[in-house]
Amino acid sequence: MRLTFQGVRGSTPVSGPEFGRTGWGTSCLSLELDGRTPSVVLDAGTGIQRLARQLGPAPFRGLILLTHLHWDHVHGLPFFPPGDRDGAEVTLVQPAQGDPVEVLSGAMSPPHFPIGPGDLGGTWTHVALEPGRRRWCVEGAEVDVLALDVRHKGGRAYGYRIEAGGRSLCYVPDAVDDNDDAIGELADGVDLLVRGAPFVSAEQARADAYGHGTVEHALATAERAGVGRLIVTHHGPFRTDDELDAIADRLGLELATEGLAVDV
Repeated sequence: MRLTFQGVRGSTPVSGPEFGRTGWGTSCLSLELDGRTPSVVLDAGTGIQRLARQLGPAPFRGLILLTHLHWDHVHGLPFFPPGDRDGAEVTLVQPAQGDPVEVLSGAMSPPHFPIGPGDLGGTWTHVALEPGRRRWCVEGAEVDVLALDVRHKGGRAYGYRIEAGGRSLCYVPDAVDDNDDAIGELADGVDLLVRGAPFVSAEQARADAYGHGTVEHALATAERAGVGRLIVTHHGPFRTDDELDAIADRLGLELATEGLAVDV
């Protein structure tokens, strides 16, 4: 699997030169299962526009896994032309909490937005996913997905463990630190753990209040789970590049940057 970080910010996009090295867009990662074309997308924040430029005129055929439905994880859906054109075949997966189209329409429909999910072009299949394991066939490649509930604030949220081609990764962008059982199961022995941690331990009370994790806890989780590599993402919009670099240098941490590509 080849993983590319298309958007690495949390909560809201940012702008300005002080954020440019890390990136401006919100949560979105893409996976190439065949080494050529991204066919699995993890979250659909504004970073998905970067993926759209990568795909060019080709229609997207594949799987989009949403960890939850907060704006910074779905805002890019109607701004993803490869999924909104003839020939597109999109399976959009979200945590089960009612009819998936109706739930998504709560944020994406008039008067909040000019169109609803049903107005997108191509063929869209909406899936309300229950926790557990499920195998998907994506453009001829098999991918196993384990979804588990994690505690976040405001609606159901999942962490995902994804396995394909004998490799594995865990993606948990939004969850409080007190999720050790679920995250431990998802991350156990994976080749790559991608953990959202916009706060540091000195900001623990703020992290808990917003339903997010700390970088120190992400490091401890990775060590306990025996992961091969940890990359921290979902950077706070209040963190400049220099501030993020200082945290990474102090803790010996690898931070996600927009455009970073990793062979899992």
